[in-house]
Amino acid sequence: MNQYDVAIIGSGPGGYVAAIRCAQLGMKTAIIEKYATLGGTCLNVGCIPSKALLDSSHHYEDAVKHFEEHGIEIPGEVKVNLEQMIARKQGVVDQTTKGIEFLMDKNKIDVYHGVGSFKDATHVKIAKEDGEETIEAKNIIIATGSKPASLPFIEIDKERIITSTEALKLKEIPKHMIVIGGGVIGLELGQVYKRLGAEVTVVEYMDRIIPGMDGALSKELTKVMKKQKVKFNLSHKVKSVERKGDEVIVKADDKKGEEVTLTGDYCLVSVGRKPYTDGLNAEAAGVKLDDRGRVEVNDHLQTNVSNIYAIGDVVKGAMLAHKAEEEGTMVAELLAGQKPHIDYNLIPGVVYTWPEVAAVGKTEEQLKEEGIEYKSGQFPMRALGRARASMDIDGFVKILADKKTDEVLGIHMIGARCADLIAEGVTAMEFRASAEDISRMSHAHPTFAEAVKEAALAATDDRALHV
Repeated sequence: MNQYDVAIIGSGPGGYVAAIRCAQLGMKTAIIEKYATLGGTCLNVGCIPSKALLDSSHHYEDAVKHFEEHGIEIPGEVKVNLEQMIARKQGVVDQTTKGIEFLMDKNKIDVYHGVGSFKDATHVKIAKEDGEETIEAKNIIIATGSKPASLPFIEIDKERIITSTEALKLKEIPKHMIVIGGGVIGLELGQVYKRLGAEVTVVEYMDRIIPGMDGALSKELTKVMKKQKVKFNLSHKVKSVERKGDEVIVKADDKKGEEVTLTGDYCLVSVGRKPYTDGLNAEAAGVKLDDRGRVEVNDHLQTNVSNIYAIGDVVKGAMLAHKAEEEGTMVAELLAGQKPHIDYNLIPGVVYTWPEVAAVGKTEEQLKEEGIEYKSGQFPMRALGRARASMDIDGFVKILADKKTDEVLGIHMIGARCADLIAEGVTAMEFRASAEDISRMSHAHPTFAEAVKEAALAATDDRALHV
């Protein structure tokens, strides 16, 4: 029987990063993955493939709508080759997952393909295609991630009533895609198919989209996506989804309690994700799960069984790849006797629509709820020379700072390249910068980043320069 210092169940961003860090710190490490490729949801059917399709569809939309204004003329009709678009996406996925294989090899991490389940607190059984194998490990990290959630009355047939997994490999552009859920996944994939020519209707139970983010971001993204001709049915409670041949009929009650019927040829169910522990046999090791199926952990991500840890989507907190990576690194360093920490308030969130939406820290709603006195500074993207030059004028940057100390408490932005710009906000807040600190830093001109400086100026005695 092979013996290890650490065995990790699951090879998503949390699992594979934990494995690399454990190996770097001198531990003999194994990783167990049920699928043929490494990388988990993120690399195979999540973050990476969805961004590939978002980029491809963005290029197409630019060619159809904006090239002429830029002085670029294309003879003949611009057409979508969906098969090639999906093939390119798969090529990006294949290249990325092979990169993880290379990193496992480089760091001398043993990879086992099969379903890993607990035999007891120190032994993991691996059910492989060619039989079964058991390994022993002093410490075990559960990194089994999550899977798409649904509603109890919806039957996902993976053909017309689909999840994000199927939406990444459709063989045709929908005529009318009904998206249930106005969160990150639904909006991103809805925008992909809207750009390619589908009619898209988003049905959301809450009174706004991206409900976990600052209200101003939600309002602005709704406005922009409505301009892009995406339809929104907010405050709608879906009560049935039925397929009749190639048609999908969605029935929902609006806020007045009146029934609304929507008919489309595809229905994307994107109501969030749920922890994945199927087949883990956690009870054999004595590991406790909470009432939502998540693995219970303490502040050190340690379960009730002292040598077993859990990270990523399978534990409480935001279901984000980069949050899982931080947790994987933290557990590895704890096992090595170090004293790492994570500030969960400084884990940024991003929506990869165009314009992109990004945020870190407290929302305005949270500050009001917590009774914290704050000031706000906001700057519109359309006031930037760089935004006008690239025709990306939608959005703004908003900075929230403590009224007395001027410490930055939250940064919320929507606009071009905000997924990258938010790193400046995370860095500033990690070092407990004041709005004035940011306002006094030189930002290259012309850039989108100037909006961050100007928002900081606006939060500092309302002295933005370019509005």
